[in-house]
Amino acid sequence: MKASPVSIEPALRPKVLGTKEPVLLRSTDARGVVTLTLNRPHAFNALSEEMLAALQRELDAIAQDESVRVVVLAAEGKAFCAGHDLKEMRAAPSLDYYERLFAQCSDMMLTIQRLPVPVIARVQGIATAAGCQLVAMCDLAVASSTAKFAVSGVNLGLFCSAPGVALSRNILQKAAFEMLVTGEFISAQEAKQRGLVNRVAEPELFDAELEKLAATIVAKPRIAVAMGKEFFYKQVELDIAAAYEAGSQTMACNMMDEAALEGVQAFIEKRAPRWSERGER
Repeated sequence: MKASPVSIEPALRPKVLGTKEPVLLRSTDARGVVTLTLNRPHAFNALSEEMLAALQRELDAIAQDESVRVVVLAAEGKAFCAGHDLKEMRAAPSLDYYERLFAQCSDMMLTIQRLPVPVIARVQGIATAAGCQLVAMCDLAVASSTAKFAVSGVNLGLFCSAPGVALSRNILQKAAFEMLVTGEFISAQEAKQRGLVNRVAEPELFDAELEKLAATIVAKPRIAVAMGKEFFYKQVELDIAAAYEAGSQTMACNMMDEAALEGVQAFIEKRAPRWSERGER
């Protein structure tokens, strides 16, 4: 049976999160692909405190839900995310407030990386400052050819230090610093060339490209993907000897899982793997 596109699931309507203003929408398809949609199009999906809190709640819930296989982070409107809500930030300036706000944002960003399932950014429009950081913190990203990216805080006198942490872990240092120090936009194709996004597609093919990526991941055993994601981010912070030691230990543990044992046996017997329920989930 052909799977429905990730972003269009006719059987399920998005669950509205929040109270008066639905700043975040959630939908889940039968495969366990969860789509979280930023829903402040009038404010270019800026990361207000309410939005950050809603994202944190949903990500925390997803971390405990073994039925989830992939998370897609999407947005309504013309912009993916324009960064922090500057009007909200300027309303009551104080060092204590700004420290708490940026710590709240950093915690949410790290939660994305710590999830046991891959998170794919669906970037249909501009992604600036903390919005570009959000793309960089996702494990994978698919962009429309019309999308643009920038870390433009420097244009306002505010160097994008926290976004720079994520950006410099996605692209080469000089390219990252140029974006940070100039605040200039790059195109979707430039973002792909630099390693910020994985795939770029024309608007009419955008969701089909996203679906291909999500479907490929869902077809793999959940346990192998979860162990692999955890190790991937751990090893990049280690020296090479420690990384090899951690990689060897992870592969040994992975090999003892029933999903890997079945997969290897299937390869030996020249047949398709018969994943168990645990292997799938």
